[in-house]
Amino acid sequence: MHELTYRVADRAGTTRLAARLAPELRDGDAVLLRGTLGSGKTALVQDLATALGHEGPVTSPTFTLANFYESPTVTVLHIDAYRLESVGEFRDLGLVDYAERSVTVVEWGDLVAEEYPGHLLVELALVPDADDARVFTLSSAAPRWAALLDGLADLDGSTLQVTP
Repeated sequence: MHELTYRVADRAGTTRLAARLAPELRDGDAVLLRGTLGSGKTALVQDLATALGHEGPVTSPTFTLANFYESPTVTVLHIDAYRLESVGEFRDLGLVDYAERSVTVVEWGDLVAEEYPGHLLVELALVPDADDARVFTLSSAAPRWAALLDGLADLDGSTLQVTP
């Protein structure tokens, strides 16, 4: 497992992280998000879509379950698995069929991790007593993500914790 921990003080830090991650994303990639309510999952998706060149609104698909966002380079499939009760229910939606033709980003992605082998997991955590601060832990066992995580280690000139 390769892992990187990145702390941001505010939303601008989330935007910088998304701006560095976005150019590396390509069709077939899956980014699974895990974090409590209010930890910034939708904000990260908004910043990723914007960094990829999407010009419209990006909203949480809590009730629609999935939204597609077009950009000049890729289609982003934004899924919210919060209301789903099983991986079988997710399979019935047929969303995995779009995996090779889009970058898939799944809020509450734990439920569907087995459907996306080789995914990048992004765990988001609030920092106690710090209004907008967040800790992002990016991890994957897939070789595809190792170089990317190493490259993100110099984000903002900071030394971050990277575990090969």
